[in-house]
Amino acid sequence: MPPFVHLHLHTEYSLVDGVVRIESERRDDGTLVREGLIDACVRLRMPAVAVTDQANLFALVKFYRAAQARGVKPLVGVDALVREEGERAEPSRLVLLCQDARGYLNLTRLVTRAYLEGQGRHGPTLQRAWLDRETTAGLVALSGAREGDVGRALVSGRDEEARRALEAWLALFGDRYYLELQRTGRPGEEECIAGSLALAVRHGVPVVATNDVRFVAREDFESHEARVCIHEGALLADAARPRRYSEEQYLRSGEEMAQLYADVPEAVENAHELARRLNLEVRLGKPSLPAYPVPAGRTIDDHLRTEARAGLEARLERLAAAGAAPADRQPYDARLATELDVICQMGFAGYFLIVADFIRWARENDVPVGPGRGSGAGSLVAYSLGITDLDPLRYDLLFERFLNPERVSMPDFDVDFCMEGRDRVIEYVADRYGRDRVSQIITYGTMAAKAVVRDVARVLGHSYGFADSIAKLIPFELGITLDDALEKEEELRRRYKAEDEVREVIDLARSLEGLVRNAGTHAGGVVIAPSVLTDFAPLYCEEGGGSVVTQFDKDDVEAAGLVKFDFLGLRTLTIIDWAVRTINAERAAAGDPPLDVNLLPLDDAATYSLLKRCETTAVFQLESRGMKDLIRRLQP
Repeated sequence: MPPFVHLHLHTEYSLVDGVVRIESERRDDGTLVREGLIDACVRLRMPAVAVTDQANLFALVKFYRAAQARGVKPLVGVDALVREEGERAEPSRLVLLCQDARGYLNLTRLVTRAYLEGQGRHGPTLQRAWLDRETTAGLVALSGAREGDVGRALVSGRDEEARRALEAWLALFGDRYYLELQRTGRPGEEECIAGSLALAVRHGVPVVATNDVRFVAREDFESHEARVCIHEGALLADAARPRRYSEEQYLRSGEEMAQLYADVPEAVENAHELARRLNLEVRLGKPSLPAYPVPAGRTIDDHLRTEARAGLEARLERLAAAGAAPADRQPYDARLATELDVICQMGFAGYFLIVADFIRWARENDVPVGPGRGSGAGSLVAYSLGITDLDPLRYDLLFERFLNPERVSMPDFDVDFCMEGRDRVIEYVADRYGRDRVSQIITYGTMAAKAVVRDVARVLGHSYGFADSIAKLIPFELGITLDDALEKEEELRRRYKAEDEVREVIDLARSLEGLVRNAGTHAGGVVIAPSVLTDFAPLYCEEGGGSVVTQFDKDDVEAAGLVKFDFLGLRTLTIIDWAVRTINAERAAAGDPPLDVNLLPLDDAATYSLLKRCETTAVFQLESRGMKDLIRRLQP
């Protein structure tokens, strides 16, 4: 018998349910803490597996890479909610799986549209009218079992309605539509199976078995229920809360599935056959820069060289006017030529021109911009284009730390803008390159130690005071885990051993710790695509509009081919801007020339005296306890 393939599975990225981690969780010594999806598939000798998170593709890149690395064929899909226009009933389910690249593009666009236009009480939803032969090309559909429109009608005894629903889907998908069978011990499943088999025989439609997976192992069921209750604000013990899941929704082995469907063996065989039909290849790792407009008859490389040389000339002229010209011009010309050769050879001319363009716009429109920081300050081309204000030759800064032909990676300028003006710069970029090509980037909040203890205590019905007494014992350290806390905090360890209720809370919290909890917006990342964003990644937004972000996080958008630009909002620049405006208002009243903050001396004795006294609170990057301790010892 061919091996079984799971085709309907929610990971932690479904947010509303699912505790499946893509990769296993291990301690520093390599000890397995929790088995992930891919390792479980390898152990069970499954040749492929699908991830079909609810209404999103958040996990696509992480899943695709992890599966390929272990020799498991990754199948990409979405568990979609579908509703008819004007329909009052709850949306029905439809599992959509990508057959090829065209199907993937269609799925990213449908998922994006669900977030941008289909948000409602049930979350992102597809309108049935959006599904036609064009928008579903390259996609395979599973009926959704008892939660699909066909299955729902069968369970309710409305056989004629089920027949009409099936015929409508067959007209759309043809032989790419499968009747999905599930046996997880939930109400209505056997009625749905009986009705589906009858329809399959009558209409010649294939059936396929799935297990609607939400967790890897059967014993993870309680953790999953706790996660669902945390999301819904319910109590685990509440008899009135909906019980939509069963402990059978684990990653069953092929043998278990074959035994479960001994009466319908073709449903198990069809899962493997369908997996063979799905041959999406996602291209990862090749960056695609947006096109920067250059004058007619000039290449992008020629334009960068021209702009950089003119910029360096202007910089040196200003230094000469201020009496600070370098003694020897030749090192500047040689360094500029070397850097330009490397940048053009690596194909990054457009990147430098784009960054220089939006920084120039910001300065021309009174948005304070930082002088530059990080390895990008080592580039003379960046200094010449106005991206940075630091002369790398004067300070012996290395260009190779920023760009190196032997270590091919995208350049990454950390550009600081005034907090109040940052959004104006992003608006400019969106207007210049197209709003359907510019987006901010998603970030994921996880269930951290203190928060997950409070959440678990709440769903177990404990008082706020009890939850607080445990959470306060967890040291306030960035990235601390519950295992670390038990090791470091004696009182927490004592209560864990002595009190059953404390042990119950911490053990359940441990099983949920680190899971993805919600989606937000990255503090500074912005992507600019060479074509519409949905050619590269699906988009996400919260209900009620808000900012649109990519469904891939900062690492995954780059893997998908998008180029990330960092637009960082820095309050220090805002405060400096306020101070300069106040000073210049007083100077203007007194008839004095305005203060130019860029001309302030960098060797001011009074400033260094203040630094030596460690009076650096609110001074960017110098205010932490560690930096103050370093300054105290260094005495700059």
